[in-house]
Amino acid sequence: MKIETKYLGDMEIVNSKIIQLPSGLPGFINETKFVLLNLPDNTAFQILQSVDTPSIAFIVTNPYHFYQNYVIDLDDGIIDNLQIENDKDVTVLVIVTVKDPFNTSTINLKAPIIINSQIKRGKQYILSMDDYPSKAAIAPTTSSAEKGE
Repeated sequence: MKIETKYLGDMEIVNSKIIQLPSGLPGFINETKFVLLNLPDNTAFQILQSVDTPSIAFIVTNPYHFYQNYVIDLDDGIIDNLQIENDKDVTVLVIVTVKDPFNTSTINLKAPIIINSQIKRGKQYILSMDDYPSKAAIAPTTSSAEKGE
């Protein structure tokens, strides 16, 4: 399937790579099909691109690249909704707010995107606890790497 992307132009994608987000994302509830695209020459970040709307794309990253002690507890509702049977099936991504200079960019640790990588189904999971901010520094100091502040 050929799609138009926000950052990489036209691309051919395989249908099996499409991630279903049945609830969409906050502010984009009608966008339910996304694909993860790799950024050229950058393994730390990816693009979560809408399959249907070229202008809707988010820079995302694995939060554990920056906050090794980041811990979230998934409630039974999301585990059931995403049909998670094994921790190894779970991919956790966070949205990056890119700023100039780049080291002032932030990541949203408060609302990670949880994906069951086996069935390609996901949901943005807004944490009820206040342990993590929605604008955590992308370049944490040593002490803030503990709690994502």
